[in-house]
Parts: sequence; structure tokens; C-alpha cells
Amino acid sequence: MSLTNVLVAVNVVAFVWELATGGPNVDHGYLYGPAVVQGGEWWRIVTAAFLHGSIVHVGLNMLALYQVGNVVEVLFGKFRFLLLYALAIAGSGFAVLYFSYNQYTLGASGAIFGLFGALVAAGLRMGARGRALVGQVIPVILINLVFTFSIPNISAAAHVGGLITGFLAGLLLFRAPRAPRYAYAYAGAPDESAREVETIEQPPAAAPHEAEDAPPLELRDPRE
Repeated sequence: MSLTNVLVAVNVVAFVWELATGGPNVDHGYLYGPAVVQGGEWWRIVTAAFLHGSIVHVGLNMLALYQVGNVVEVLFGKFRFLLLYALAIAGSGFAVLYFSYNQYTLGASGAIFGLFGALVAAGLRMGARGRALVGQVIPVILINLVFTFSIPNISAAAHVGGLITGFLAGLLLFRAPRAPRYAYAYAGAPDESAREVETIEQPPAAAPHEAEDAPPLELRDPRE
């Protein structure tokens, strides 16, 4: 089984667990600046990347992860793929902490954007052989960035942070010897490939810009 399929399975199991424990809830591990920085709950950077707010949210994200993840895994190899995914989670999470400190954020698409960034990096590193790859991936990224900046409750910080981190990490981690065999492994992606990382504030329907100025909420320790 590919690592991509394992990640998809973990995300699905995490969502089922959310539903079984009362539905999506901040105590499950959403990314939230005050809880992370002031409360020392740095693990939220990781847990938030495996949590989703609805079946549509997790479904679209997992479709995107399945499609792009398997390609990145082939191009980079299993170890580098896993490292890319972890770095994209970290880059996405720290971008949220810096730019959207008072937002609740969850979803895998920051990491998925990182995988798309890594594909662009791989295509550039392949030179002429990678032009088709870059030509296919760039429009998908641009379409998703339009969605990111035009639809409320989508974390632009998470998406852009993951994208930049994945691109830079891809430049460093890509190894050309894999390219001749897999230069054209990427066959395409859906128009809305990386579903939004959801941002949630009280009340849940609040727009992201409202969350920026929201006062810190009192959070109870989920371990209590």
C-alpha cells in the first residue's frame, strides 16, 4: 500500500472518530493560536491537518490527496514524500499562527497545496522533460488560489504557507535520477483539487476576516 493511501485512510478514520465523539469540535485538536502559543499545545499543528469539518470537506480533500499524493510519492520516493508532507503541514501551520492567530483552522489542504508546490519544483528540476508537468499543475494551483481568496472561511495562510513550503522543500528533496522513468506520471487533476482548510470562529459562520480581531476565548484543557 502506498503512503498516500495510508494518509487517506488516517484522515478518514480521524473524521469517523470526530463523528463518533460528538462531531467536529475544537477540543479534538483544531489549530488555534492562543491554545498553541499560550497553552503550549503545539501538537495542534499536526492534529489539525487530519481533522475536517464536514463529509464534503474530507471527501474533496481526500480525492485531491489521492490524486496528487500518489504522483508525488512516485516522483520523490516514499521517504521524501513523507518528509514533504510533514514539512508542508508545519509550514502551513506556522503560517496560520503568524497570519491568522485567532482563527480555528482545520483540514489537510495546506499539506495538499504543499504537494502541488513540490510537483512544480520537480518539474522545474527536470528541465525540458518537466515542462508538461509544470504546465498541468500551475493552472490547478491558480484556480485553487482564486477559490482561496474569494470564498469566506478558507484559510489563505494555510494554503499559501503550505504551497511555498512544499515548493521550497521540493527543490531541495527532488532527485533527478527518478525523472526519466516518471517524467510524465502526472496526468491531470480536478479543477478544485485542494479543498479549503476550514477556518472556524464563534459563531461558526463568521468570515475569516472577522476572526482576525476576535478576542481570545477561554479554552478548557481537552485532557481534563
